[in-house]
Amino acid sequence: MHLHIDNIREEITPLRQRINEHPLYRSVAGIKELRIFMQFHIYAVWDFMSLLKALQIRLTGVSIPWFPVGDPHTRQLINQIVAGEEADTDETGSIKSHFEMYLDAMQQCGADTGPVLEFLRNLQQGETLQAACQAAGVPAAARQFMEYTFQLIGNARLHETAAAFTFGREDLIPGMFISMVRDLNSAGNGSISKFHYYLERHIEVDGDEHSHLALAMTEKLCHGDPQHWQEASAAAKQSLVMRIALWDAALTAIELNRIRGTDTQ
Repeated sequence: MHLHIDNIREEITPLRQRINEHPLYRSVAGIKELRIFMQFHIYAVWDFMSLLKALQIRLTGVSIPWFPVGDPHTRQLINQIVAGEEADTDETGSIKSHFEMYLDAMQQCGADTGPVLEFLRNLQQGETLQAACQAAGVPAAARQFMEYTFQLIGNARLHETAAAFTFGREDLIPGMFISMVRDLNSAGNGSISKFHYYLERHIEVDGDEHSHLALAMTEKLCHGDPQHWQEASAAAKQSLVMRIALWDAALTAIELNRIRGTDTQ
């Protein structure tokens, strides 16, 4: 496993460096900028869960009547990750998904949750992803980000989906941004405490325990097949490219907001 994993890590290092050093993080100088950041990032948080649930549906038994599906070790890995993401504990001790924690954090700091909630309502009413985005006014970069995720989900190649999940989503928030949020929270007397908790929890769970589980899952799904590893690498790279495009769009929105002197996108 280590050779193939190391190869992918080496290949995606330049992209990860671009993300970790993205000027977006430095542009978030206060609550106004943070609100805009969150109004873009929330879509990545949501479709992370869709990517995860797609893996669970394919890798574990979720139909009735139930039958054991696939490799038991892979079932254990994915179910552990799902439990941690879908039913974690927030700062008050309540059980919530990480997505719900993020929504709470947006509401606490005054970020607009209207578009993402409308987007979800549209999907629940049977709209396509594209139609749901258009009706809710989802930013174009966020729509494209999610479209790539659902393209992966729909192509039925599990090793690509797993690679995007493992290398394209985990551990992408740099420490300097965490420190900046911590300082903003202190200066604002806890006004973004929920977001601070979310980030700390994300690093603790997603960046440590879950990353190890995800690596093991990806290795099992590639089955030592060189073609699978090449496809996994390509999916990981494209996932990071889409993240950079999302960050570029969020940065542009923040810069336009400064020019206009408003608190909206």
